[in-house]
Amino acid sequence: MVSEKFEPLGLVVDKLKCFTKSTQEFANGVLHNIGLSRRRRPVEILKRLQREAFSDIMKLRDRQDKVERLISFKSSKVSPLDQTSTRVKGEVEVLGLLLMIDRIHEENQEAIRKTGIKTGINSKFTFETTIRETDTLKAEFVASNKAQLDALTSPLSLSKVVFDAKINEWYSLTTVLLGARCSDLLKHDVITSGPSLLNQHIGSGVSLSVRKNNIIASLAQFVSLQEPHLYPNYLTTFGQVVYQLSGSTKLLLMGLRQLPKDLGQDPSLGPMGLPIGIFRPDRGTNRVTNHPFGSTALVLESELDSSTRVGGWVEMNDSDTDAPLKWGVSVSDLPEDDFGWGVRVGGSVFERFEVEVFSKMNLGEKLILQPSFVYVADGLNKFPALMMKSSWSF
Repeated sequence: MVSEKFEPLGLVVDKLKCFTKSTQEFANGVLHNIGLSRRRRPVEILKRLQREAFSDIMKLRDRQDKVERLISFKSSKVSPLDQTSTRVKGEVEVLGLLLMIDRIHEENQEAIRKTGIKTGINSKFTFETTIRETDTLKAEFVASNKAQLDALTSPLSLSKVVFDAKINEWYSLTTVLLGARCSDLLKHDVITSGPSLLNQHIGSGVSLSVRKNNIIASLAQFVSLQEPHLYPNYLTTFGQVVYQLSGSTKLLLMGLRQLPKDLGQDPSLGPMGLPIGIFRPDRGTNRVTNHPFGSTALVLESELDSSTRVGGWVEMNDSDTDAPLKWGVSVSDLPEDDFGWGVRVGGSVFERFEVEVFSKMNLGEKLILQPSFVYVADGLNKFPALMMKSSWSF
C-alpha cells in the first residue's frame, strides 16, 4: 500500500524534472541568441566607426596637403600659378548658308540678322588654369569676332578673361575682366536653347552666387564700355534663380536691367575707369538710346536620358528695337560619340516664326558636321535656307 502511494508522487517528481530541464534549455537558447545579437551589434558599430574614421582621415590629409603647400609657398615665395596645370583647348568653326530666295534686299537682311546666324570662319583658343583646386582662371583668344574669311590668318586677340572662385560649399564668386556675356554667369549645365538675353554682351564686372540644397541664386553688376561717340556705356544688373525640380528637370528665372551711363564726349579714363559722381552737368547727346531697358526670361528644361533634352522658354523685354515677347521650344538627342538630331521652334508673337531641323555627325574624334534646314517667316518675308556648320576641336 505504501509503494502504491509513492508511485504517483514519483511520477509528479519526474514530470517536474522534465519541465525544469525543458525550461532551462529554453532559457539557455534565449540567452544564447541575445549574446549573439549583442556580439553582432558591436561589430556593426565598429564598421560604422571605421567608415567615419576613414572619412575624417581623408579630410585631415587634404588639410595637411593644403598646409604643406601654403608653407612651401611662404618659404619659397613661389606663385601659386607655378603649382597649377593649364589646359589648352582650340576650336575652328566654319559656317555656310545657302538662302533659297530670288534676291537679297534690306528686309531679308534684317530677317537673317534676327536669326543670329553669322557665316564665315571663327577660331578660338581657351586657356584654363586651376588654382587652389577649386578656383579656375580662363582666358579666351579669338582670331576673328566678325566672322571673316581670313580668320585663320588673323592675329589672335584677347576676348574674355574669367576668374571663378569657390568661397565655400554655399558661396562662389565670378569675376569677368573682359568680354562677359550673360551665359558666362550660368551656374549649371549649358541649356540647349535659350532666350536671347544669354548672348547679351555686358562687359566687365562681378557676380556672387549662393547655393542651398536645390536652389541657386546669383546677382551680378557689370559695366560695358563701348565707343562713346556711337553708343552709350551701360551699367548692367543681372540676376538669376535656378530651382532643381527633380534630378533631371530645372526651372530658371533670369532678368537683366541696363542703365545707360554718360561718360562725356571724350572720356580718357581707360577701359577700366568709370566715374560715378552725381555733380556733373547734364550734356546733350545724340546717341541711339538714353533710357534704361530690361529683359526677363523663364526657362524650363528636362533631361530624359544622358543625351536627350526637352526645353522651352519665354522672354519679355521693353526694348524699342526688339519684340516685346519671344518664345522657343527645343527637342534634341545629341550623344557624344554617335549620330544626333534636334528640332528648334521659336519666334515672337504675331510677328516672327522660325524652325530649324538639324543633325550631328561625328567624323572621327575631333571633327563634327552639323547640316540643318531653316525656315524663317518674318512678316511678309518668308524663305527657307540650308546651313552647314563644321567644327574641329583640338
